[in-house]
Amino acid sequence: MPNFGYKAGLQNVGSYQVSGRPFASGSIDAMSPAASAPVAVRFPKVTRWVVVSNAGSETCRIGFSSNGVSGSSPAIAYENYFLTVPPQTMTQPLELKVTELWLSGSNSVDILAGLTFIDVTSINNAQVSPSGSNWSGSVGV
Repeated sequence: MPNFGYKAGLQNVGSYQVSGRPFASGSIDAMSPAASAPVAVRFPKVTRWVVVSNAGSETCRIGFSSNGVSGSSPAIAYENYFLTVPPQTMTQPLELKVTELWLSGSNSVDILAGLTFIDVTSINNAQVSPSGSNWSGSVGV
């Protein structure tokens, strides 16, 4: 008897039409000496949407790779692939299909996300993402 192992994948519309399973992580310090490199927030499932709140006193950079949020020079292409969230503000819900976000620059960042039931391995594999994890979201990274 055949075994059909169907499961929801990245193109499964229903996974993005329903409310997301809640995910929250608060008071992330992406500025301490221990966090001299960007900090990764990894999600247990593929996200449907993400909200980033910056409660700190410095601007927070949000990106999809470590290199994407590390840069400061327009001369190097991969060094400016990030969004900024000013102090004491938050983003609108970002409709993002990701398995991780990278943060830098603020000592108090909160993440709220709606998760699908899609496994992270749907994105974290060499066929979908050449780096093997997430979509870099950055050219040349």
